[in-house]
Amino acid sequence: MNISQGKLSPEAGLLESPVLASLLESLPARGTEIRSAQQVPADIVERLREIGVYRALVAKQFGGMEASPVEFLKLIERISAVDACVGWVASFGFSAIYLSALPVATLEKMYANGPDVIFAGGIFPPQTATPVDGGLEVNGRWAWGSGCTGADLIGVGIKVDDGKQYGGLPRIAVMPAEKVTIDKGHWNVNGMRGTGSHDMVVEGVVVPEEWTFIRGGASNLASPLYKYPSMALAAQVLAIVGLGAARGSLDHVIEIAGGRSSITGAPNLADRAFVQTDLAKAEANFRSAKAFFYEVTADAYETLLSGAELTQEQKVMLRLASSNAARVGADVCTDMYRITGTTGIYTESEIGRKMQDAMIVPQHAFLSEGTYMSAGRCMLGLDPLPGFP
Repeated sequence: MNISQGKLSPEAGLLESPVLASLLESLPARGTEIRSAQQVPADIVERLREIGVYRALVAKQFGGMEASPVEFLKLIERISAVDACVGWVASFGFSAIYLSALPVATLEKMYANGPDVIFAGGIFPPQTATPVDGGLEVNGRWAWGSGCTGADLIGVGIKVDDGKQYGGLPRIAVMPAEKVTIDKGHWNVNGMRGTGSHDMVVEGVVVPEEWTFIRGGASNLASPLYKYPSMALAAQVLAIVGLGAARGSLDHVIEIAGGRSSITGAPNLADRAFVQTDLAKAEANFRSAKAFFYEVTADAYETLLSGAELTQEQKVMLRLASSNAARVGADVCTDMYRITGTTGIYTESEIGRKMQDAMIVPQHAFLSEGTYMSAGRCMLGLDPLPGFP
């Protein structure tokens, strides 16, 4: 397999799935439904499961595909080009990497009925968990539970007054989704409205210690995939949603420009010089950000496949490429919105919808302006902040 070119391994075939093609064809007509419901409908979640989104990064020993990061990211990019909300929810298929920090015996129980387990969660602020017979009693409310309405398992951030230190990384308690109450009254947003990022409420749930892990902690699996830095991949799977939205926005403008005339009698969009110029610049910016993004991803994974460890520089470049991709994705979508005039202002506008969704991506803590500062600190030889790179 030539990972540098992002080719699919025969056993993965994620992008070749006819179920994927059928789903992508159906999504444009369901954008309003998804955003009105403030979540991805259950039938679409099941299509994602059938495609292999949730087993793609699960270890082969549990029946998963153990696909490469490039393969998985290309899948999320393809979905996001059509609908960023669905791409965002699908991106959490990467959680198999996080979850590999659980004990192997716990993973065996988790995947006992197959690898297509859907995980969602919220971390901040971590709530105090109390040691009791059988584990830790968890109580509290957590926000930003993207995809929680379709999850099988839910993880929440906890803290335990046991004196243990985790290097600034949060501890996560994992429990069956039916033990969690989803409060849908707080996800009142413009962009990414359809991600179902609702509040999650837990009352008196006892979670065994072996069902807790440190987010960003070392994996208990030996394959090279599970040596890939989980915090970097967490940022990457979100950043590629923004780039996917940008690709979709560019394609949509190219498609409509020839037939988009002005009520004022101005030339078609395609005949306007500033549209031609700005479209070309946006395409160049998009391709540059995408090339940087996949270059460092392939380089990092090839290093791990060779048996070597990643350098600090490689880890920093993974994070920097992600922040850059998120920002460029939002900028390209904004450019497309701007050059199409009033086209994007309507509620049903594809251009307006993609811009609103893409604008959310660089606002995420993993991709915000502060991550540039952290990357710069590392490049200058200064101590990195907790959780970075």
